[in-house]
Amino acid sequence: MIDLYFAPTPNGWKAAIMLEEAGFDYRAVLMRLGEGDQFSPAFLAISPNAKMPAIVDHAPDAAWGDGPVTVFESAAILLYLADKIGQFAPDAGDLRARKEMMEWLFWQVGNQGPMAGQLSHFRNYAPEGDRVYGFKRYLGEYDRNLGVLENRLGDREYILGDSSIADMLAFPWVFI
Repeated sequence: MIDLYFAPTPNGWKAAIMLEEAGFDYRAVLMRLGEGDQFSPAFLAISPNAKMPAIVDHAPDAAWGDGPVTVFESAAILLYLADKIGQFAPDAGDLRARKEMMEWLFWQVGNQGPMAGQLSHFRNYAPEGDRVYGFKRYLGEYDRNLGVLENRLGDREYILGDSSIADMLAFPWVFI
């Protein structure tokens, strides 16, 4: 059984998509972000950055030793789960394919995700007088990142050729 600490945001959806696609037995634990659940000592023991999603795998593979395994950060969760079931990521023995996957994972967590998050902040939450510069800045970067993704998908259905964790990371941010 896996506990998924989750809120219905693009980041939360990433881990939920993976758990559903892979058919894992899991329990969703709703994080009430507006009430500060992410700052509780119990959650900080799982996710020291006070961000969701995070998981606790109560039945890890034997290689992990005794006891549950905790994983925080979306890409780390998806990679852990993909490796656990041997699906949605190239095998570690295929170095070129694994490298390509890592490039797209890092592209998403270093570019598309943060730019979309900042765009959403300036569109939805920034004080009225502070919105214009930030909105224009992050709209430009978000659009640039969508261009990178569109270019990649120009001749293929999925980022890596087959459905993978790279798609699961990128997909929720297309709809902000």
